[in-house]
Order: sequence, then structure tokens, then C-alpha cells
Amino acid sequence: MIVTGGIPAAQAAKAATTNIPIVFLIGVDPVKFDLVASLARPGGNVTGVNFLNRETDGKRLGLLHDLVPQTTLIAVLRNPTRADAAEQLEDVQNAARMLGKQLLILNASTGSEIDTGFATLAQQRAHALFVVADAFMTTRREHIVALAARHALPAIYSLREFAAAGGLISYAASITDAWRQTGVYTGRILKGAKPVDLPVVQSARFELVINLKTAKALGLEVPPTLLAVADEVIE
Repeated sequence: MIVTGGIPAAQAAKAATTNIPIVFLIGVDPVKFDLVASLARPGGNVTGVNFLNRETDGKRLGLLHDLVPQTTLIAVLRNPTRADAAEQLEDVQNAARMLGKQLLILNASTGSEIDTGFATLAQQRAHALFVVADAFMTTRREHIVALAARHALPAIYSLREFAAAGGLISYAASITDAWRQTGVYTGRILKGAKPVDLPVVQSARFELVINLKTAKALGLEVPPTLLAVADEVIE
């Protein structure tokens, strides 16, 4: 069988075989990208776990507002090459309108473009940073977190790994739990289950992680209401 992570890998696996069972883990709607016929009835040889990323964008922007309510201009760091990049940006823009925030959109799909983006946000005097969920951003998390610290910029991220690397706050579905669910389906198929009989799982365990050490370095006081609901507080 084949186990994949991300849209390109899942699409490549599906294109390569109609017989070998495939289990994917992706952060977008698998129906929209023609991986399965529907969530409840995937059909064919493909099923997997839908890691809910986009669904948390509005919530994350709200959390950033709770931390720095006086902020008016928020920089948004995004990867424009992501398959659902346009939809991601639309979600963030809709959330910003509801909160009365202005956005500075920064496109980056290389390390040098990340550097350029931070130079731009400094010139435009953005007050906070929203990093859009994306695998490329995750691989560059230490770089991004270091730049946010250098610019003394409150920032919110999509995965716990950012907060563990020194980022201020993260909120998203748990990637650990999503991979666990992927492993469960892999095991069931190896024991004889058919992908066609296994509905796509939507990962529903979310985690809020706050790095108090970073908050103190930024001179921020985290509201007690946020600390009370945090799944993990890094001190």
C-alpha cells in the first residue's frame, strides 16, 4: 500500500495506480482535488485523513486580535503556490473584515522571499504577523520564528511545532493526532479492509499552544482567558 502526506503526493499516487490501496493525509478538501468521490463514500482505492487547516484561519486571526487588540495592520505570510492558496487568502480576508483589520499580503515560496517579506512588513510598519498554514512554511519554521523575534513581532502560526521553536502562539488541528489516525487506517487496510469501505476521516482534535517565554520577551501580557483554554503553555 501507499501512505502519502500533502496534495501533490496524494495526486501522484492516485495517478500511478488504481489497484494499490492509498491512504492520504492532506489539509484540503479531497473531493475538490478529485482524490475521492465523497467523504462518506470515497470509492476506488483511495481514502485517508483530512487535516483541517483552512477551517481554523478565522479562529487564529481572532486569537491574534485577542493578544494584540490595538493592532490595525497585520502582515499575512503565505505561499502563493499552494493548491488552495486563493481560497486560504479569501478566508483570512473575510475574517479580517469582520475584525476591522487591514492586511499586508506577503507572498513567499522560497527562503529569500521570506526575508524579503519581513523587510517589507518592517517598511510598512505592520504590527503583527499571521502565517498561513502550509507545508513549506512549516519546513522554514525556525527561520520564520527567528525573524519574528528579530522584528519583535507578535505572530500566530498553524502548528504546535512553531510555538515549540519559539513562536508566540499556535492553533490548529493536531498533526500528531492526524498522523495517528492515518496509521489506524493503514493498519486496518493491511489487515484486509478496503479503502472503498473507509470514509475519509476529518481530524477534529485541535490544540492551542502559547509560548509564555516569547510573550514576556515581546512585553505582552497573555489574557487569563486564553491561558485558561490553552492545551499547552510553554514556559
